[in-house]
Amino acid sequence: MENQQPENNNNSKFKTWFKRVGIGGLIFFTVKGIAWLFVFYFGAEMFQDCSGK
Repeated sequence: MENQQPENNNNSKFKTWFKRVGIGGLIFFTVKGIAWLFVFYFGAEMFQDCSGK
């Protein structure tokens, strides 16, 4: 019985955070993460082009 409490507490923290941030926040952070992946990928590609290889 004691092992179930931390899991429920952790789950309730996630639900509370999700309710506070909402769907808009979820979409925002997903798009932001994808944008950073593009920045790193194309930034590294740009520096490789500058090296003259």
